[in-house]
Amino acid sequence: MTSLLTNTAAMVALQTLNQINQSLNTTNNRVSTGLRIAQASDSAAYWAIATTTDSDNGALGAVRDAIALGHSTLDVVYNGLDTTRENLQQMKELMVAARQPGVDRTNVQTQISGLQTDMQNKASASVINEQNFLAVDTSAADWNATKSVVASFERSAAGIAISTIDLDISTIVLTDAHTTAASKTGILDQERAVAAAGALAATTATIVSIDISALTDSADDLMRLDQLIELVDTALVEVISAQNTVGVNLARAESQQMFVSALMDANDRAVGALIDANMEEESTRLRALQTQQQLSVESLSIANASAQNVLALFR
Repeated sequence: MTSLLTNTAAMVALQTLNQINQSLNTTNNRVSTGLRIAQASDSAAYWAIATTTDSDNGALGAVRDAIALGHSTLDVVYNGLDTTRENLQQMKELMVAARQPGVDRTNVQTQISGLQTDMQNKASASVINEQNFLAVDTSAADWNATKSVVASFERSAAGIAISTIDLDISTIVLTDAHTTAASKTGILDQERAVAAAGALAATTATIVSIDISALTDSADDLMRLDQLIELVDTALVEVISAQNTVGVNLARAESQQMFVSALMDANDRAVGALIDANMEEESTRLRALQTQQQLSVESLSIANASAQNVLALFR
């Protein structure tokens, strides 16, 4: 039965065309944006997971930058300790050479004084981002021996956690600007006990205050020189130990930096798997929907024209 008031075929064709147009719009959006899920309405669960993961990746990017800065800071500290180790080694060699009777110890002391000044200058110059771990002031109100480098950002059911690489610099400090001389803890300026040597009384000395210019070839003076050489050697061992401590943390920072970069890449892949559009599938679907749209328009045209055929009955 053909009705002039109700064109069922046209209604069905129009409904089909509307569905095809809606699918076509969705596919067009996916092709143009490259996203299968661009907003929460596309898939609330996947969108929430992807958005949270992407946010965490932003935090990991900040962690990676912090590790890079921390690594640079540790690198400066390590280089400062390395040059100090070399200077202490030279200082010990000069003092051993000065042990030979008849050596002009005044000239030797001139070289030692240069090394002492050089070590203090290098400690003061080991600065990056206004941070200096080698020249400090342990009497300052804000003094804190633990220096931390942000190492990771972690999300779990328990909440957010920030991990750090901690370095106790109390054992690597070279010079200490503490207001009390006896309280200085720097390897170069802490007071070290020097035992009595023959007729020479017990005393204290620091690496940067050692002066052998007045020592003679007397037995007591040579004993005192031996004690001072031992003092320098002790400081040298301490610097080597400090280098080892910093080197371990340097290796941890490098390893963590690579791990964070790999983790960010993994998160990007996970987000892509959740929300990225498969461009091969979408392009094929787009071509099919365009064809369906053309056929649906043609079908609607035919359905609308069917009412015109009724006129032939009245001719």
